[in-house]
Amino acid sequence: MKLTLKAALAASTLALLPAASMAGEIAVIVKTTNSNFWQNVNKGASAAMEGVSEHSFSFNGPASESAIADQVNLVENAINRGVAGIVLAPSDPDALTPVVKRAFENGIPVVVIDSGLSEDAAGTFQTFLSTDNCAAGKMIANSMIEKVGTDGKIAVMSYVAGVGSEVGRVGCFVEELNAKSSLEVVGPFYSQSQMATALNQTTDILAANSDLVGIFGANEPTAIGMGRALEQAGKAGQVTAFGFDGNGDLQDFVRNGTLEGTAVQGSFQMGEMGVKAVMDILAGNKVADYIDTGVVLVTKGNIDAPEAQNVLY
Repeated sequence: MKLTLKAALAASTLALLPAASMAGEIAVIVKTTNSNFWQNVNKGASAAMEGVSEHSFSFNGPASESAIADQVNLVENAINRGVAGIVLAPSDPDALTPVVKRAFENGIPVVVIDSGLSEDAAGTFQTFLSTDNCAAGKMIANSMIEKVGTDGKIAVMSYVAGVGSEVGRVGCFVEELNAKSSLEVVGPFYSQSQMATALNQTTDILAANSDLVGIFGANEPTAIGMGRALEQAGKAGQVTAFGFDGNGDLQDFVRNGTLEGTAVQGSFQMGEMGVKAVMDILAGNKVADYIDTGVVLVTKGNIDAPEAQNVLY
């Protein structure tokens, strides 16, 4: 999602609105705090604040990615206490749009990271930082085809339906498989970003599809549950598996062969660059309307190389 001209005008209009102080709290609000991925965003945000005296920052998120109303309340609370700016990873593109509009009306700049908002939000936030999830999905699809060929069944283990990152990541994965192979897609199945749910779903899918040749786990808790199910079923290394994100569990799965590879986003960069973008906006500096924070496919062959170590967490 890139900002329209209306959005660009909104960025300049923001300065004319009754605003919070140029200095003050930068609220970082993510999808959940119960994930190493989002804690790595926190580390990046903390790094951006080193040596900064005119701003403070807070880090919040609901207990789970599916607790969308709780995330809306966190944004509402940030607006009510008059924060200087917000870095937001929206759990739902539609549910978070009204509250982002309210932030705009209150002169509070919003930097969106990881997942986009609905089209109705155009003009109410200042920049969007993310992995190009569609490109990442296509990359994994092509890696899958390279490993398994063009025939057979591929299961797709997804997380929360309709989330911006999921639409691009999983949607483009499936589109690329369909365009370049005769692989049959089983799913997607939605774990709600719960590891135990993903484990149980994967266990059932493996039992029901003995001819499965590949499987894709589309975010951290989903891929962990998927990997554990593969190991428990004795299918690790037999079914070609790809994950997404890069915590210690997923790194172990890559090293022991449970995963052929895992696509790792620049989560640290999202936090660091997101907070810096807010500070730039508050300082009156121009910020690009879209910033690609990158993705690396980590495999056993490159896991110890700098390109992988720089994004793993």
